Amino acid sequence: MHVSAKHLWAILAVSSLGACSSPPPATHSPSLQGCNAEAVHSMIGKTATPALLEKARELADAQRARVLRPNDVVTLEYDSQRLNLHTDEELTIERIHCG
Repeated sequence: MHVSAKHLWAILAVSSLGACSSPPPATHSPSLQGCNAEAVHSMIGKTATPALLEKARELADAQRARVLRPNDVVTLEYDSQRLNLHTDEELTIERIHCG
């Protein structure tokens, strides 16, 4: 079977698309239910600090946590194991959710 250079490039281009795909989801999670933002809603109104962020992550049973201030640039992918603490400019927590 003869494969032209044009066809070879097309095959290589299509086969390399797999490298652009997202990695498979992590198989380890802290719990069967994942992140639980309801568990830390009592932290709304408090000042976000590194210690509070870690405590919130643990209480929410999340693998990751981040503080999001107004105008922060954020990634838009959904991560069911990530806790998000949204704050105002003074780092007062205004809302909390997973994702």
